[in-house]
Amino acid sequence: MRIAIASRIFDPEPSAASFRLAALARALVEAGHDVDVLTVRPPARLRAGVAQPEATGYRVRRFPVLRDSSGYVRGYLPYLSFDVPLFFRLVFGPKRDLVISEPPPTTGFFVRLASWVRRTPYAYYAADIWSDAAAQTDAPAWMVRMVQALERCALRRARVVISVSAGVTERVSDLTDANVVTVGNGVDAARFTRALAGSFELPLKRGEHHEFVYAGTASEWHGADVFVDALPAVLHDVPLTRLRFIGGGSEREALRTRAQELDVSHAVTFEPVLGAAEIAPILARATAAVASVRPGAGYDFAFPTKLYSAAVCGAPLIYSGFGPAEEFVRTEVEGSALGTAVAPDSVQVAAAMVSAARAVAESSPESVVARHNAVSRWAIQNVGLDAVAERAVRALDESVGG
Repeated sequence: MRIAIASRIFDPEPSAASFRLAALARALVEAGHDVDVLTVRPPARLRAGVAQPEATGYRVRRFPVLRDSSGYVRGYLPYLSFDVPLFFRLVFGPKRDLVISEPPPTTGFFVRLASWVRRTPYAYYAADIWSDAAAQTDAPAWMVRMVQALERCALRRARVVISVSAGVTERVSDLTDANVVTVGNGVDAARFTRALAGSFELPLKRGEHHEFVYAGTASEWHGADVFVDALPAVLHDVPLTRLRFIGGGSEREALRTRAQELDVSHAVTFEPVLGAAEIAPILARATAAVASVRPGAGYDFAFPTKLYSAAVCGAPLIYSGFGPAEEFVRTEVEGSALGTAVAPDSVQVAAAMVSAARAVAESSPESVVARHNAVSRWAIQNVGLDAVAERAVRALDESVGG
C-alpha cells in the first residue's frame, strides 16, 4: 500500500509521538509498504539530526509551521498552520491507499475531510483523549465542546483507531463506535542504548550532587510542580540535591516561579529539549528519573512515556500519581522494583526522593552498576517500540487490506 503518516511532530524532535511514529514508519516499510511522512520543518537546532531517506526507507516531506514561545507546535494557530496546508497536500498530492493521522483532533478532522475528497481510508493513532484534557482546563465551555466534536468526528469515520492503552481504548469506545485496536506503547530503545553503548559495564560517574531528572514535557496535566513543592524537605535532609527539568511545556514558567517562591531556585535548573543521545547519559547517571500525572486533569489513564526512556537508561524511577504507571514502576527486576510510586503529595514525593538519594549513598558502586545493567536489559526487552509498531501494522493491514 501507499501510506502517508500525518503528524505535526516527528523525528528528530524528541517526543513520545516522534519515537512511536518513526517506529511505525520503519515497520510499515519492512512490511513492504511505500511510506511518506507529512510533517513539519524541525527547529534549526535539530535540523542536523534529520535522517536521510536512504537510511530510513521512508520519505519525510516537511512544511514550515508556527511554533509557540517555547518552540513547540502547540496551540490552535500553530495546529492550524500545519493542518490547513496538510489538507491541500493530501488533496492535491499523490493518491494514497491509507492516511494515518496523529492527534490533535484538528489534524484528524482535516485528514478526514481530505480523505473524503480523495475517497481514501484513514486511520487515527489515539495516544490520548484531547477533549478530556480540555475539559479540565480553564478553556471556555464552547471551546471544550468544539474539541470534543472534532475528536468525535476524527474517530468516527476512521477505518481503525490505534490505541496506546486500555484506558484510551475505553474512552474512545465511550465517545464513538469506532473500530479500536489496542497496541500498547513503549520507547525507541535503540536511540538510547546507542548513546550508552559500552558504558553499562563501567562505574557510573556521579558528581557531588544527587540529580533528579524530569526529562520531557511539563504541561498542565503532568503536575510536575509536586517535585518543586517537595524540594525544601529534600534539601533539608540531602542538601546536595539538584532537580533538573529538561524539555518544554506550558508549565515551565509556573515551575520556575514556584521554585522562586519556595526559595529553592538555586537547586532547580530548566534546560531545553535534548535528543536521545544527549539525554541518555544524564538519565543513566541520575539518582532517579521523576515523572507525574496530575489526578483529575483528564489524563488519569495516561502513561508518561518518559518512564520507559529512563528505564532503558537504567535509572531508578519515582512516579507521582495514579493509573497504569503505578504498576509499571513497582515491577520487580531481579528482586528489586524499578522505583517508587507515590500519591501526588509533596510529603510522599520528598520521602521518595530522600530514600533514593540514601540508597545510592549507601550502595557500593558495583551494586549500583549491577542494578543499572539489569534494569536496562529488562526494559530493552519489554518496553521497546518495535513490537508495538508490528502490532499496529497488523491492525492496519487487517482493517484496510494490502
